[in-house]
Amino acid sequence: MSERYDQLARELIEDGILTDPWLDGAPRFALDPIVLSARREEALVRAAEDVGALYDELCRVVIDEPELATTFFCLTPTQRLMWEMSLPMWHGVARVDAFFTAEGVAITEINCDTPTGEAEAVVLGARAAAGAAGLVDPSAALERRFVAMVETIARRTLDGATAAARETVGVVYPTEFTEDLSLVRLYKRWMERAGYRVVFGSPYNLAHEGDATRLFDEPIGVMLRHYKTDWWGERASAWDDDDLPDKEPLHDALRAVVAGMAEGQLAVINPFGAVLPQNKRAMAFFWEHLHRFSPRAQTTIERHVPVTSRLEALHPARLLAEQADWVIKSDYGAEGDEVVVGRAVTAEVFQKTLVHARPGRWIAQRYFEAEREPDGAAVNHGVYLVAGRAAGHYARSQVGPTDAAALSVPVLVDRPAS
Repeated sequence: MSERYDQLARELIEDGILTDPWLDGAPRFALDPIVLSARREEALVRAAEDVGALYDELCRVVIDEPELATTFFCLTPTQRLMWEMSLPMWHGVARVDAFFTAEGVAITEINCDTPTGEAEAVVLGARAAAGAAGLVDPSAALERRFVAMVETIARRTLDGATAAARETVGVVYPTEFTEDLSLVRLYKRWMERAGYRVVFGSPYNLAHEGDATRLFDEPIGVMLRHYKTDWWGERASAWDDDDLPDKEPLHDALRAVVAGMAEGQLAVINPFGAVLPQNKRAMAFFWEHLHRFSPRAQTTIERHVPVTSRLEALHPARLLAEQADWVIKSDYGAEGDEVVVGRAVTAEVFQKTLVHARPGRWIAQRYFEAEREPDGAAVNHGVYLVAGRAAGHYARSQVGPTDAAALSVPVLVDRPAS
């Protein structure tokens, strides 16, 4: 395996997208693909698209009752501004994370804010498909679908943009971090192949001057936003015994964006409206307000969303007594970060979680048992949605809860090519 992996690593580095094939000295990628039957792929696709439609229905419920953004979702003033300035737009590309269980497909979240893994899905899938006659790469069309979505939104939005701005895409991301550089490089490759100029920067490099929103003085017509909405707003730790630096909202950057949006000079993907459906309290809303949803949406909730409640709505004594049955998640925490699986931690850690979870920021979700591979690992299937339709597949395999150490696995499907 070492020689095979070394060869894979050399080829990936030479390609220029996935340049980090090791994590702390261990391989990041699996050599052999997961092969899904057409039936299992269809189950994942149907679940993911139904979940996307469910979240769209959620957004429309909150649009009709705007006070819910504050009373239930506890959005800060700046987060609420982001939500309202984008309405009804909230989605461009998203990743629905799901597991197979004995009862069917169960989801753990939808990342509709700054979804990741596209680079791994596309690059690994294409390599695996090249050596597997008769099998299909489910991510083969992700580039085409993503670019078409960007161009459609831009065409419908940019009635006030200059010619130079229309030809330029700005990728806005946290430039101080390296974790998502593969995705940034992938977006650059995709957009340049579509004929655009691409510039990079962080929110601190945005300004609005007269006829355009600018990134490092370059007029941009499309902003690919890979900077989390909860980082644009007021920041506070999800723990009441912790503090964060840089707590102030990014008002100057938001002004530059809003000005461009208001003048038809700037299209933002993903829209800032993602700040509400990205909030994991959405899953508690599904169950606590089941009656607000259409019959189809209610069926989606009952089939695919684990029973979920706001943490403050459950008595701590019950949670302590049923520790093994619950997973505690913060509103905007990423996988492996601010996710506490009751059966995977000590009673002391679980109790400390309940004591120090900041009110209004957490949910409690029923634990479900995922299918296991022979080595004891569970496979987290990330299904990409572009404009609400399935467009790609990113799989990660790990023993225990999914986190940064999970192995990225190529996915192929045993079905005729379409």
